[in-house]
Formats: sequence, structure tokens, C-alpha cells
Amino acid sequence: MKPLVSASQPLVEVSELRVAFADDIEVVKGVSFQLDRGECLALVGESGSGKSVTSRSLVGLAGQGAQITAQQLRFAGEDLLSLRSARDWRQLRGARIGFVMQDALGSLDPLRPVGQEIDEALRLHTQLNRQEREERVIELLRAVGVNQPQLRARQYPHQLSGGLRQRALIATAIACESQLLIADEPTTALDAAVQAQLMDLLDSLRSPERAMLVVSHDMAVVARLADRVAVMHNGRIIEQGPVEQVLYDPQQAYTKSLLRAAAAVHVRRNAGTASPAAADDSRASVLEARGLSKAFVGPDGVKRTAVKPISFSLKAGETLGIVGESGSGKTTLMRMLLALETPDQGQLFVRGQDWQHLNAREQRHERRRIQVVFQDPLSSFDPRYTVQRVLDEALRVAGLATATQRHERTIELLNLVQLQRSVLARRPIELSGGQRQRIAIARALAAEPEVLVCDEPVSALDVSVQAQILQLLVQLKQRLGLACLFVSHDLGVVQQISDRVLVMKDGEVVERGTVSEVFTRPQHAYSQSLLAAIPFLYIHQDRGVRLNAIAN
Repeated sequence: MKPLVSASQPLVEVSELRVAFADDIEVVKGVSFQLDRGECLALVGESGSGKSVTSRSLVGLAGQGAQITAQQLRFAGEDLLSLRSARDWRQLRGARIGFVMQDALGSLDPLRPVGQEIDEALRLHTQLNRQEREERVIELLRAVGVNQPQLRARQYPHQLSGGLRQRALIATAIACESQLLIADEPTTALDAAVQAQLMDLLDSLRSPERAMLVVSHDMAVVARLADRVAVMHNGRIIEQGPVEQVLYDPQQAYTKSLLRAAAAVHVRRNAGTASPAAADDSRASVLEARGLSKAFVGPDGVKRTAVKPISFSLKAGETLGIVGESGSGKTTLMRMLLALETPDQGQLFVRGQDWQHLNAREQRHERRRIQVVFQDPLSSFDPRYTVQRVLDEALRVAGLATATQRHERTIELLNLVQLQRSVLARRPIELSGGQRQRIAIARALAAEPEVLVCDEPVSALDVSVQAQILQLLVQLKQRLGLACLFVSHDLGVVQQISDRVLVMKDGEVVERGTVSEVFTRPQHAYSQSLLAAIPFLYIHQDRGVRLNAIAN
């Protein structure tokens, strides 16, 4: 039987929450906050600050071996510390507390379509019959901005883009209209337009009887959604208050540093930042696509075009940004450029050579010229390998035969990505997100490529780490003369690092030009809508960093 709760009593009450793991090492150190019905509280901070563990403690997902103590840990008047069995927690999660995890691919069952994932929540926690559940699944997918929801409901997670997977996960979390919605980095890997849709959706889900706890490193999302902000650092809340107070007039040095880092990544050029230097037009093209196109057959047997004929060139020392919302075709295009997908039509030239006319041996040799940095480096590393072995293997493939050569080159690579030698003995899981991404970049540089393909390389990183990685990429481009293909949903990041931009929608390029042309004088209505939705920061000389919420 649920406790009787006064309407004036906070929905969530946390006092002196402490969470420890192995060797009694505390990662949450006496956190206290309250959350009222109808309110949104944002927990912000860098990776390792304890914000995710704090939120997971409210739903029994703090982690294996977690030792949780608190003076008070209550939801809707119920003592959460009294819940002992997995069954007790399952009755709470889904029905009364919805939880949106950051890693959509890891959270969704790879062996069943996403529609069945949503249906399970409805089957367990509602009285809807089968037909009603089917209709509700389609309704939920449509509500979170999924196009062709009838088709998507029948697809498996690996068949969806990262943005579509995240939207399906949110649909699962909101299926039962729970009293509390916890969203851990809910907009990670989503483009600005979809971010805006989801922020509107999450905002609309609040009611006098429902509250929201948002965990995010994106200050613009915080500014758009939150009523109050709690800043976490080293397992403690160091600053807490109304969003206007914390974001516009921060008191702690750490909070100010977070805002400066956010501004460094997302500040608009018309607010005073300088554009990257344009590439020399006289330079040769290192990569050229002529009329590349690709289609796939869906689960319903219908053939759909993912990429319509696209042509472009990438010059030495240039950065070309490819932007577009989830499902626009940018990932399929990238896979064709990496020879991971065979185009149905068109040609790809690497240093003037037609890729398709090369034999297997020649293709392997040319492939070294193009290396890739993925969005999630952890999943691209062998978890058994140390960093030393990760880099050593890459150097063997690159042709360095002797151990001495490989050791010397390993040290050079660590210096390039600004890491200490001490990381060599550690495994990727033991590194921070920023350190892992630096190792991923070092591995990509092992073959001394001419082209570096960056697939959402900073979307899952804290703003302070984002700024560091973007600065590193700019330095490497200048130092090594790299050409970069930067695939991202984040227009603010693309604007900061790119020389030219391609804007993709529904598998085709709808606009192209220099960064200045596209971002200050967009011609296509779709480009204009994307730019209008950018969450941006600007600097006030008198009041410090200001944040502009996502446009409605």
C-alpha cells in the first residue's frame, strides 16, 4: 500500500546521501536536495562528479556492490532504503519513476524491435489490451519525434540512428506517465532541431503532480528545462539555487569554469568569435565523392534511399562539417567514405585514385590514408587490452615492425594528444571519457593518415572536455596538415571547427558553403530551422556568461 502523502510534502527528499563502492571509496559524499511536484531540478557537473550515481540511487541502479546510506532517501513519502528486493524496485521503476539512460544502444534490448520494448512497459504497468498497447506505442514514438513510427516500431536498435534510439528510449520511459521522470543526458547525440522537440516534449510532461530530475553537461539544456540547478564536484553539491542565479550569477569558481567551457564550445560567431582559416583552393583534393548514393530494404520489404547522389571534395588541411538531424543520411555517407558500405552508384576518389577500381591489396594500403574517430571510443576498444596494447596493435598494422620503433612512436602519439605515459598500463574502462577519446585519436594517427573522419567525437563529453578535444583537433590539423571530415548533429561545434559545411536532409545535401555563408546567411528553409534551434551561449561584459535557451 502506498503511503499517504501531503500535497505540500516534497516528492523527492534526499539528505546526506552517501554512495561507496570497492574499498569504501565514496563517490557521493553527503548530497542533500529536495524536489517538489511540478518542478525540474538539474544536476550538472563533469564526468566523475557523482551526478549519475546520485540519480541512479533513486531507482536502485547505483551499481553492483554500491553501499548506500542516507539520513533520508524518500520518494512520495516512501523510504527507498527499505526496498530490498529486485521485485520491489521493478514495481517502482517504470510505473512510478521513469528513467532515461544516457546509452540508448546499451539500454535497449538488441534482440527485439523497439516497439516491443515500449510495449513491455505498458504490459507490465497498465491495464491496456493488446490493440490499445499497439496504438499507444505508435502514439509515443510519434510524440518523441520519430518519423514513420509504424516502421520504426518494427526495427531493431542497431537498425536505427543514435538519435532515433534515444527517442525510442524516452518513449519507453514516459509510457506509463510516471510521477517522476529522471533523464540522464537525455539529448546526447541529438541534433539541435530534435533537441528542441524533446525539450518541448519533456517540458510538456511536467504537471502539478509530476517532477523531473535532469542530469546533463549541456548548460543550454539546463537553461531551457530547469527551475533549479545543483552543481556537483567530487561527489558533493557545491552550489545550488534557481537557474537564473546559478547560471547567470555563479558564486563558485568551479561553476564559473563550467560556464566558460560551455561558452568556448557553443558561443556564436556573430558574438565575436573568429572563423577558422579557409583552406587553400590550390591544394589538391585528398578525398572526392562523385554522385554517391545508397538504398536499403526495410523490414517491410520496401527499398528506401538513405543517401541520394552526393558530390563533394575535401582538400588537404581543410575541415568539412557534415550536419543534419538523425536519419538524414550522414552516417551512411560516412560509412561509404570509409568503404564500410558499397555505394549503389557513384565514385569515390582517394588522392585521385578511383577506390572501386583498386584491388584488395591496394585498398588496404589506401585505407591507411583515412582513419576514423568514433562517438563512443569505449565500444571500439577491446576491453581486455591496455592502452599500450591498443596503440601497439595500431602501429603494427601501420607497418612498424620492431618493438623499439613502436615504443618510440607510442610516446610521440601520447605527446601529440597530450597524455602522460602512465595511461599505457591502464585499460580504457579505467580512463575518463576525455582520456579515452584522446587515445582514440592517437590510435587513428598511428597510420599517419591524410584524412581524419570524426563521427560525433565530442557529443557524449562534458563541455569542459569538449573544449579540450576540439582545441586538440585544431592543433593537430595545423601541426600535421590533416584534412578532417567532421560529422556531427551539433551545429555549434561544427561552426567552431569547420571551414566548409554540408547540410543534409532526407539523404541529400540541401545547402553547402563556407561556415560564414551557411551560418550567417542560410538559404534553405531547413538550414534556417536548424540554426534557429541552436542552443547558444554569449558573453556579457558586465554579467559574465549568459545562456540562451533552445528556441521554441
